[in-house]
Amino acid sequence: MSQPVLKVTNIKKAYGAIQAVGGVSFEVMPGEIFGVIGPNGSGKTTLFNSMLGQITPDEGKIELNGRDVTQAGPLELNRLGVGRTFQTLQVFGKMSVRDNLLVAAQEHKGTMLSRMFAPSDSGLGAKADALIDQFRIRHVADKKAGELSYGQQKLVDIAMAFMSEPDLVLLDEPCAGVNPSLVGGISTLLKELNQNPKFGKQSSFVVIEHNMDFVMDLCHRIMVMVEGQVLAIGTPAEIRANKQVLDAYLGS
Repeated sequence: MSQPVLKVTNIKKAYGAIQAVGGVSFEVMPGEIFGVIGPNGSGKTTLFNSMLGQITPDEGKIELNGRDVTQAGPLELNRLGVGRTFQTLQVFGKMSVRDNLLVAAQEHKGTMLSRMFAPSDSGLGAKADALIDQFRIRHVADKKAGELSYGQQKLVDIAMAFMSEPDLVLLDEPCAGVNPSLVGGISTLLKELNQNPKFGKQSSFVVIEHNMDFVMDLCHRIMVMVEGQVLAIGTPAEIRANKQVLDAYLGS
């Protein structure tokens, strides 16, 4: 058995008397697409922010490739191989699409001194161009990101997360606000990135998303959270057939 890319053990986080996450444990294996679903207030966001180093859990342990990163901050996690997208767009609107991708990866390219004497694109141009082609946004590569449609900006945002060749990508509602006609395209693109990595390195994904059809189509396994607890973990077929899940969340 290979080592999990991500191992979360008994994570707990409370805000006063409110137990937002109450002892959540799960593993994500190399190359796996792992979905996290649950109703509003189930603790998904608190769990996600714990994994991203934005908040420190009260108890528990988070490991990345066997390394304890429970206390690590967002920048350290990023340099250790964690990419992420946000529910709200984080693109640089006044910069071109290509420059957005370059900026997303420059911190991973050597030291500040070495970057001063590197080419203007920090040697990342070929990588950016490859992702631009894979994301099918070549026709807008030189446009300012802020001039694109919301769906196109969402694609740029996701592409930026892959510029650093991450081991793990955390996707926070990648379909939020996206035209329904583009949702299937995002699912197909993420499958391609997972199955045929552009740079020979397969990433694992953790996806939080409210669009159930999207999650069921994309993910290998799904974890259902209710009131800060894990209700079930299983394949999409197992989750669909789980009566507790149907009663608590999906509806019968």
